Amino acid sequence: MTLVWRHLLRPLCLVTSAPRILEMRPFLSRASWTSVTKLGLHTRPRMPPCDFIPERYQSLGYNRVLEIHKEHLSPVVTAYFQKPLLLHQGHMEWLFDAEGNRYLDFFSGIVTVSVGHCHPKVNAVAQKQLGRLWHTSTVFFHPPMHEYAEKLAALLPEPLKVIFLVNSGSEANELAMLMARAHSNNIDIISFRGAYHGCSPYTLGLTNVGTYKMELPGGTGCQPTMCPDVFRGPWGGSHCRDSPVQTIRKCSCAPDCCQAKDQYIEQFKDTLSTSVAKSIAGFFAEPIQGVNGVVQYPKGFLKEAFELVRARGGVCIADEVQTGFGRLGSHFWGFQTHDVLPDIVTMAKGIGNGFPMAAVVTTPEIAKSLAKRLQYFNTFGGNPMACAIGSAVLEVIKEENLQENSQEVGTYMLLKFAKLRDEFEIVGDVRGKGLMIGIEMVQDKMSRRPLPREEVNQIHEDCKHMGLLVGRGGIFSQVRERLVFTYRSR
Repeated sequence: MTLVWRHLLRPLCLVTSAPRILEMRPFLSRASWTSVTKLGLHTRPRMPPCDFIPERYQSLGYNRVLEIHKEHLSPVVTAYFQKPLLLHQGHMEWLFDAEGNRYLDFFSGIVTVSVGHCHPKVNAVAQKQLGRLWHTSTVFFHPPMHEYAEKLAALLPEPLKVIFLVNSGSEANELAMLMARAHSNNIDIISFRGAYHGCSPYTLGLTNVGTYKMELPGGTGCQPTMCPDVFRGPWGGSHCRDSPVQTIRKCSCAPDCCQAKDQYIEQFKDTLSTSVAKSIAGFFAEPIQGVNGVVQYPKGFLKEAFELVRARGGVCIADEVQTGFGRLGSHFWGFQTHDVLPDIVTMAKGIGNGFPMAAVVTTPEIAKSLAKRLQYFNTFGGNPMACAIGSAVLEVIKEENLQENSQEVGTYMLLKFAKLRDEFEIVGDVRGKGLMIGIEMVQDKMSRRPLPREEVNQIHEDCKHMGLLVGRGGIFSQVRERLVFTYRSR
């Protein structure tokens, strides 16, 4: 298993000979390195050089942190790894723990740190605003909010020009649900199985992942529908996807036709016919499912689904919390890759490079529908600090050509990973777009049975020992680097 993951890291890491294993950290742990050499591999991955020197750690000891976590933090707050990392400092694509070990961050704080940890420009803007004005609430005007609103609106197509600033993705999706119901005067909202749209009591109705469900009602009026997953679902193959990589599953469709799309649309129609009222409030969709494992839909599916929803009086909501701000490379927004125009767009995570910030963008018509029904107020939404940082993030994405970087480097990595998928039986699928990549681990390609969780967890541990942090999504490994990840970081 370690051998396979070692090969998966080949496109990303330098390789050096075994005798130099203890020269610099982080390297493989002795246990992990022993498992590699037993498999006949006599080289090991080494991280690229980094000229940043972190500050010396002088805070709580590791054992004391564990004691406080156990005594005062809710047990629902869990951490990665058998020995959780105690992170101390970050610099661009690098993270440093309390022991001075260096890690290449391929998870971006759950797809949040979009332009790099402690980016110099973002830091400078934050420090300047910190000395000027922290907080006013939305009952007062302040320049950063209006400057940011103008910049963000310029990046969205007409008529998506009305902006509500909030603090998290869950909050943004809750507000979008309220807007959809206020505008349509209907209740039912549809979302995909496997979708994650938040963990608040209201958005749990939209989220269809077993990990986040419990024996209590959450988000009434929400109905799941089949996820059009062309790898694990009953129809399709990688040819159905907007991705530069293909799998061994062949496509027999005629030109400009997609049988998988047609089959999944029939399932969507069945949901509309049997599970909701004749008139609905809306439909939520991530352009690429994130938590469920970087799941891509058949080409043309969302476009046809949007038409069906609007025919029922509903509005279409694109959840861009993970896919927005140039991450997919070819387009700034994920919905643009499907050639659709949603009625509402929600966004968070990368919007503030880790600072709590989110937004809901909609049309003037829908915004007026909400205004007729209630007065909206948000204590922290659109605060001066968040808006100043948000503006700096947009400027960095533009000035450093990070969308183009996502396209170039993401395609390079996908193609490299695809070669390894073709070589190793347990790499069932490689998929994604730009710097949002999923690697699905299986027992064998024929059955596509998921690799046992304990083995996936061991891969995760081995990556950490190699100095690489990646994400997990159930049976998947997820590679979602910050947009600043470059060839230099290989």
